[in-house]
Amino acid sequence: MSTTETPGSGDMLAVIVVTYNSAAVVPGLLDSLGPGLAGLRWQLTVADNASSDGTAETVRRLMPVARVVETGHNGGYSAGINAAAAAAGPFTSVLILNPDIRLAPGCGRHLVDLQRRGGDGIVVPLVTMADGGPEHTLRREPTVLRALGDAFVGAERAGRLPVLGEVVTDPAAYRRESTSDWAVGSAMLVSGRCWSACAPWDESFFLYSEETDFALRARDAGFPTRLAPAARATHIGGDSRAAPWMWRLLTLNKVRLYRRRHGRVATAAYWAAVLLRELSRAALGSPTSRAAAAALLRPGSLREAPGPPTDQRAAVGTGLNASA
Repeated sequence: MSTTETPGSGDMLAVIVVTYNSAAVVPGLLDSLGPGLAGLRWQLTVADNASSDGTAETVRRLMPVARVVETGHNGGYSAGINAAAAAAGPFTSVLILNPDIRLAPGCGRHLVDLQRRGGDGIVVPLVTMADGGPEHTLRREPTVLRALGDAFVGAERAGRLPVLGEVVTDPAAYRRESTSDWAVGSAMLVSGRCWSACAPWDESFFLYSEETDFALRARDAGFPTRLAPAARATHIGGDSRAAPWMWRLLTLNKVRLYRRRHGRVATAAYWAAVLLRELSRAALGSPTSRAAAAALLRPGSLREAPGPPTDQRAAVGTGLNASA
């Protein structure tokens, strides 16, 4: 059952949210959905990865028409997305949202309009942080040169030069309808054709690089990622670089994803560039980089499907993101 209908419209938007101990942040998202998706037909499906704080009950109480899928375990972000999509009704496009995203009024309409005008693929909004500052969500494909650029001059400065920066930091790119190789997955609209061609999401990435993998596979199949600057959203999440285990997980998954798309020699060069970056930050006292460097140097770490320590899984699904 849709919560909002546009007479005569056959389109249905499946709104997917993955939660884990998200009771403190998900009410704000639910409050923003009505104004944010005004004029669209949509149905919310929440996949809850075995929260212990009453997240599922909170969603049911605040939005009784939502479908809530209790997965019974914390299998990670991709697993939650796949479970929610499987439980959703028929849809023409999928809107994936972190529980700590807040949609501005009309956000959904701008996303859908660009998708219709620009063809099938992925569309993302312009995201700002809780303090109003811009969040650089657009990304270029990972390369050895871009990893070295991050290592030597930092992501912010390297991002000004496409050959050296993975993070797109040019303000002009966020003022126009621009295209990127991928984008941070806190809020993304995926067309039905793109979903059919590229889903499911890869569940071997417990957290981080799952949206990179999906968007790059989509791009390779002819479905680009586009920014709709008129679509606005706020991301209130914290910075996962404050947690060493999360940065370790992000770093390992970056290299694992690169290895899937390149040969051994190129992967070795990329691993070395990423390690250089983490060692240089560790030498300056960064505990997050120290954890990442130690993981990269541990034999067999890239053959595993890394996940967080058992006692840290409560943070997964609260909406924390880190800039790659």
